[in-house]
Amino acid sequence: MLAQLTLDRDDDSPAATSYFAQIPSIASFEFSRGAPFLLTAATRVLVDSNYANTGSPSLLDFATIFRQDLLEVTGFDYLPQVSLASDGGLSGIIYLTLGASDYSLYNGQATDEGYEFDVSHQTITIKGSGARGAWWGTRTLLQQAIVSDKMSGFMTVPSGSGWDAPGWEVRGFMLDAGRHWFETSFLTDLCTYASFFKLNEFHIHASDNLWDPNWLYTDLWPELYSGFRFRPANDSANYGVVPQLNESWSQSDFQAMQSSCAAHGITIVPEIDTPGHSLAISQWKPELMLAGNPDQLNLSYPATIPTIQDLWEEFLPWFTSTEISIGADEYPSQYADEYIYFVNDMADYVYARSRKSIRVWGTYEPSNTSSISKNVTIQHWDFPGDTIPVQLLADGYKVINSEQVFLYLDGKTSDGNQFPLSLNESLFWTGAPGEVGWAPNVFSATDESNNTYPGDPGLRGAIFALWEDWGNNATDPLEVYLQLSKSITLFGEKSWAGSGVRSTQLTQEQFDSVYPALNARAPGQNLNRAVKPLGPQGEVFSLNFGGHDFSQGPVGTGVQSVGPPYVLSVTLTPLSGEGTLFRGEDTALLLQNLTFVDVPTNTYFSLPLSLPLGVQSTLEIHATCEYTYLLLQGQGREVYWTTRMDIWGERMQLGNMSFPAPSAWIGEGFEGEIGEVVLRLG
Repeated sequence: MLAQLTLDRDDDSPAATSYFAQIPSIASFEFSRGAPFLLTAATRVLVDSNYANTGSPSLLDFATIFRQDLLEVTGFDYLPQVSLASDGGLSGIIYLTLGASDYSLYNGQATDEGYEFDVSHQTITIKGSGARGAWWGTRTLLQQAIVSDKMSGFMTVPSGSGWDAPGWEVRGFMLDAGRHWFETSFLTDLCTYASFFKLNEFHIHASDNLWDPNWLYTDLWPELYSGFRFRPANDSANYGVVPQLNESWSQSDFQAMQSSCAAHGITIVPEIDTPGHSLAISQWKPELMLAGNPDQLNLSYPATIPTIQDLWEEFLPWFTSTEISIGADEYPSQYADEYIYFVNDMADYVYARSRKSIRVWGTYEPSNTSSISKNVTIQHWDFPGDTIPVQLLADGYKVINSEQVFLYLDGKTSDGNQFPLSLNESLFWTGAPGEVGWAPNVFSATDESNNTYPGDPGLRGAIFALWEDWGNNATDPLEVYLQLSKSITLFGEKSWAGSGVRSTQLTQEQFDSVYPALNARAPGQNLNRAVKPLGPQGEVFSLNFGGHDFSQGPVGTGVQSVGPPYVLSVTLTPLSGEGTLFRGEDTALLLQNLTFVDVPTNTYFSLPLSLPLGVQSTLEIHATCEYTYLLLQGQGREVYWTTRMDIWGERMQLGNMSFPAPSAWIGEGFEGEIGEVVLRLG
């Protein structure tokens, strides 16, 4: 049963029972006695011609994507094209306009992300304080349609009027793309998904390295895995900074991703991390490294800062954000003055070149002679030394909350004491005893003196972070999405509305009641790799190839990839140990050692067995969100695909892998016979 959310309403209103909780919760809605608005294939999206080109993206740009989302959510074959009008007085109209009241964040700062909505039986009017505010209003409309459809079978929005605005300016998530390679298509889909829950920033940590002391502090350091994801031009003096060119983004690919994220209301904040976490630069120019610390740069060496600035000189024109992150965390404190000079010099340099400001991770740097400029935003993540966020705020700094106790996640490891795979829900809903749960103004679960109030003028908001300390083989993109999917929605509620500030905020029960439906139908992407079964037993396809000759090429199914849970079964008689049984957009399954391949990272996960040649075998591959295993007919045992996990090269342990089904092509380079192939859900 989906939870209803009681807002400002007349309890006698028959329409009141059709309003449901959504994520994030809205600030206010007052019901009227009229019939609800019903979405139909005749529903039209109109844009106020007076404001159509206002904003970047413009109101018209947002409206165009909104119509596409409406098509997907409703399942209609057609909706009228977006058109311009001076008012929305016609029947069956969703009218987008600007000119809403002046809305403020909790700290009193004006925001263009507020919106008002007025719903009657005939018309929905969404009025933004800016174009992005109107966009968030369309997310509210779509969510109401989804949850009402789940409950009643009709896509309706109740009659009434309301308003909403975020509590904080920064509501974002960070992904460590420096230690784990991700294609821009995956990152773009993450933006689209996060946008549905009104997050507005995607912080991409785009350079870093694995930390393994057995490699880093020995002669092996030049071979330790590092990543620098922005690919310089072919004739650039910076060309050598990228360790693996196939694991880097071209300017056109990055900017296409950046544009798509912006079109969904999300700003990409890029990070190149220096002077620490900089092994990629040391491997390129060893003379710049700090003696004995290959992942740290020597800021006193004359060429170091100019080299870093040359990198930014090339890449700053790529970025449309008004801020960038230079990282600047975990640098040796004995070089405090050099570090502070570097941060301030970079702030001046970046602003002079691009009019952008910078962020740094909070790092304790004891100095009696200098301090970091107040123009630099501090992204707090830990409490070492004197980097106490309430003190930073009192001193006049702008602060973003990324406190690791609440907001740090990590990929799978062999140590359960590392950061969790997803946000700790108990801390978000209840917090410490007597608290109402985490919000951007909460930095400590145990010491209230380290927390501030929601309206603190220097508190910009919060970003939660998923780190990939263990590299490409620890997780595949599906597992990364599964870590983020619910965390993004939970964080969306708390970073938009907070805890205990508004009477309309969600309870955990309300949140849990609507999350599955909203996750399953969030438009514009298919990170769940969901498909509709065609058969009565959940079959996606059932094929029998008989005497088909695969030497003529693989057979396409039209189904790219299928997310778990699923069962993929095949009967085959191989004549060679080579070839690819199945291939999809995410994964492939090789015949040799029945090896799963994570296609984006080209990482291999093999089984300790081989199929006999010239003998018929029947395989069943079972997958859930936690594991993937093989059942081989006649053996009666489960064989799991695993990865070797470790903590900094020690405490080795095997962990299970979860893979999407590779379902697009069958029999690529295969020699032999394939009989029946069945892919079913469940």
